[in-house]
Parts: sequence; structure tokens; C-alpha cells
Amino acid sequence: MNLPLKIGILSDTHGFIHPHIVSLFSQCDIVVHAGDIVDEKTLSVLTPKQKLVAVQGNNDAHLIQLKTTELLDLPGGTLVVNHGHMYGQRHPSHSSLREAHPNAKMIVYGHTHKQLIEQDTSPWVVNPGAAGSTRNHGSSKCLLLTIKSAQNWHIEPYNFNEL
Repeated sequence: MNLPLKIGILSDTHGFIHPHIVSLFSQCDIVVHAGDIVDEKTLSVLTPKQKLVAVQGNNDAHLIQLKTTELLDLPGGTLVVNHGHMYGQRHPSHSSLREAHPNAKMIVYGHTHKQLIEQDTSPWVVNPGAAGSTRNHGSSKCLLLTIKSAQNWHIEPYNFNEL
């Protein structure tokens, strides 16, 4: 993989991805999706050149062919993508995610709308927040991870108002 590597990270879409997120992700090499996906049409706005990494939820509305956890090997470490329902918990604790994937560089989990970046411990745990129309009608959120080198991963939050 060529560096720098840009990875767009988004979560719950609920049938809509904010146009500013689509524009931002058009510059990305990879798009990671964690959390709720209503249908494939929701994701079709992302450019075809991008590799989509997504995870299955726990109800029939989610895409059945997707795995419950995805592992993406990247320069400097592994990125783990988890839907956010784990071990019967509605929202997993950060410690349970770290215990499940102790060797990961970063764990992305979805399903919740709150944006979070926790880099102080290893592995990092992040949640991008909801990417489009949300149940609570908050702003649309996403994260942009730039891998500049194996030692230099930089993550930046983005928030956009609903249209």
C-alpha cells in the first residue's frame, strides 16, 4: 500500500450519507463502515475505487453476507471493525473490545451515535458516530484516518450539520 494512506471511517447510515462525507471520502483509499447499514443503495454513493469494510448487525435489516468482525492489516498494525453489539451487550465497553483484540492498533466500533476517539491506551478505540440521518437528528459525523508511516497514524474528527 502506498503511503500516505487515507481511510474514511463512518458508522450508522440509516439510508442516508451526508454529501460532505461523500465528498470527503472520495479522496480516501479505503472506506470503513461499522454499525447499522440499511441497504446496499445507501453505500452506493461511495466511489467504486474504494474498498468497503463493513460488519453485519444483529437483525435482518443488515446485510447478511457481511462478517461480524473485519480485520484490516495496515502499515503499522491491524485495524479491527466491529458492529458494536458484542457478548450480548447493547454497547460494548472499551475494555471488552480491547480484551477481544489485544494486538490491534485500532478498534472501530459502530452502532452508537456518539463520536469518540480514545488514543491514550492500546489498542485505540474509536467510534465515528452516525454518518447521516440519525434517530436523534444530530449532526453527521465521521473520522478520517491518515497513515503517514507505520509509526504515524493520525485521526481527525469531522462533523457536518444535517441538510
